[in-house]
Amino acid sequence: MPETTSARLLRLLSLLQMHQDWTGTELAERLDVTTRTVRRDVDRLRELGYPVHAVLGPVGGYRLGPGASLPPLLLDDDETVAVTLGLQANATGSVTGIEEASLRALNKVEQVLPTRLRHRVDALHSAVVAMPPRYGSGPAVDAGTLTTISAAIRAAETLRFDYLNHAGDETRRSVEPHRIAHWGHRWYLVGWDTDRADWRTFRVDRMSLRTPNGRRFTHRPSPGGDVVAYLRHTMGFALWPYRSVMRVHVPAEDLIGRVEGIVTPIDEHTCRLEMGSDSYALVALAVGMLDVEFEVESPPELVTHLQALAGRFTRATRMG
Repeated sequence: MPETTSARLLRLLSLLQMHQDWTGTELAERLDVTTRTVRRDVDRLRELGYPVHAVLGPVGGYRLGPGASLPPLLLDDDETVAVTLGLQANATGSVTGIEEASLRALNKVEQVLPTRLRHRVDALHSAVVAMPPRYGSGPAVDAGTLTTISAAIRAAETLRFDYLNHAGDETRRSVEPHRIAHWGHRWYLVGWDTDRADWRTFRVDRMSLRTPNGRRFTHRPSPGGDVVAYLRHTMGFALWPYRSVMRVHVPAEDLIGRVEGIVTPIDEHTCRLEMGSDSYALVALAVGMLDVEFEVESPPELVTHLQALAGRFTRATRMG
């Protein structure tokens, strides 16, 4: 039975969505039609709003590119399941402003799910439980703020914003944005602070953007040549509200990888551990699990907390 034009157009669109260039001959062979039919079908897709571009070269060809609006997409089974589960997660995520849009998109996808895929999605949804974060969720950020920052990074435009620091003080900042990071239920901006002439990391939920953006700039290389390594170092200590420094009686190599923090060798038998956390209780828990001898170098508040814990544990061991 001959294939209908509509079915062939869907097959052609599916091939073009593979993100590669196709010659007319290759498409004709895959669709079992003539190259003239391929040209007609490409014209039909263009009339429907699909941006099928001609590829220059010795043999020519076709490529599906970006257009002025988003045309309908063809997804395979695995992609459909992934998109559905992703929308379900985003509907209750930490980025405000996209929940409603995620729900609308989710309703549209679920309305047309084939029975076989609906069973797969329902099975996954019922089998997976959403665990709350171990130490609470981070503050939600506005989707528009993330979009504005991302656009400024791409356009290489300086961001101007008011920033609320850990102490609750508000400062005016001018920053060349470099990257956005999502770490530990929080969103961060890494950028070059033009007033301080140095790299800084900012919590997005503490930023109040000002408009318009500032001057254009030329992107600098990532700090230290590796923005991920830079974030591991700075976010492992400096950005946390509770910061602790301890002298630990093991070689540095015995501690690295066992704890989130900055480990610096002192000598062959001891090292310095700098930790940041949301509370001193979490610092005590992390160090206690290391099962090592240590002394607190700072701050005094951690000493007080450990003394209170020691008294509580001592009382707990008294028999009758």
